[in-house]
Amino acid sequence: MAGGLFALLDDVAALVKLSAASLDDVAAGASRASIKAAGVVVDDAAVTPKFVEGVDPKRELSIIKRIALGSLVNKILIILPIILLLSQFLPWLLTPLLMVGGTYLCFEGAEKILEKLGWIKHHEEPKKKESKHGKKDEGDAEKKIVRSAITTDFVLSCEIMVIALNEVADETLLSRAIILVIVALGITVGIYGTVGLIVKMDDIGLHMAKKDKPGTQKFGRFLVKAMPKLLAGLSVIGTFAMLWVGGHIILVGTDELGFNALYDFVHHLEEPVAAIAGVGGFLGWLVNTFFSLILGAIWGGIVAGIAIGFTALLKSGNKDDKDHKDSTGQEDDEVPADMAAAESSAADASSTADSTSTADHGAGSADHGAGPKPNYAPNPGKDSSGS
Repeated sequence: MAGGLFALLDDVAALVKLSAASLDDVAAGASRASIKAAGVVVDDAAVTPKFVEGVDPKRELSIIKRIALGSLVNKILIILPIILLLSQFLPWLLTPLLMVGGTYLCFEGAEKILEKLGWIKHHEEPKKKESKHGKKDEGDAEKKIVRSAITTDFVLSCEIMVIALNEVADETLLSRAIILVIVALGITVGIYGTVGLIVKMDDIGLHMAKKDKPGTQKFGRFLVKAMPKLLAGLSVIGTFAMLWVGGHIILVGTDELGFNALYDFVHHLEEPVAAIAGVGGFLGWLVNTFFSLILGAIWGGIVAGIAIGFTALLKSGNKDDKDHKDSTGQEDDEVPADMAAAESSAADASSTADSTSTADHGAGSADHGAGPKPNYAPNPGKDSSGS
């Protein structure tokens, strides 16, 4: 009996150790996956505050909360089941999908740099119209803002989840699912908690600036002034992070697909600095990050150039078609007018000719065209014999 009890305790202890090891693996996997998705996270945090610009400050946190819930639905209920099924039954498809996402990140980063340099036109955000018809219109406007933000979040969430999955692709299906749920929850709370803090930072600063203490007033004014700089800094960091993450995805993806030249080149440059004691690992990471960033910029620049050229070609074709239609329509309008004028002139000439011909013909019949037309009517002042 005692032996059975001790055996049971041993089994329980083994299960506890196994569970602890599994939890450690899950925590480590979630940590790796979250760090790898950092580039998209920073960009997401930089993009989201723009959706609540011009909104009533009292409604900002409520809107951000609704966007966060929509983001969780995107990640956990839509994206997670799809990518888990792909990883289980079509694992070979993950690398190409990841490279597509990496290409998108490179394109977005390169496009922002080209816009900053003034080489391409900046995409203006559609201005939000102020409500003029009360709470109903305000509610509709908020729904549009939330819907637009969730749509944008879906693209970024796809990138986050696929990048995270790629880091834990060797785990069991259950472990992958748990890790991705943790990543989805952690990143969403982290992003939108930070966004909420950023959005309310100017309000907090204004509130502190009204306090009596000079130190509090000074810090409040600092927060208000720091808000635009923080957003600008996040935007810059997000741009470079997208190029780095996207470039690294392309670098590793091409190697996994059999094109080893790029990866081997970067790895060859990493080896000398990685051998330095103490800081070798960090320096190796810096080398890899730098060349991933360069590759991302080049790759994204090529894709952006192709996209811009294709868009310009489409616009040129549409413009030519429009000009042709306008020209054809003008000619169609002018031709009937010319024909009408010609027909009118011909009709006038014909009428004049007919009138002249009729008069000449009548005169010739009476006296062969000589002398005035005789008056055959009887003269009432004379008799019919003419005497």
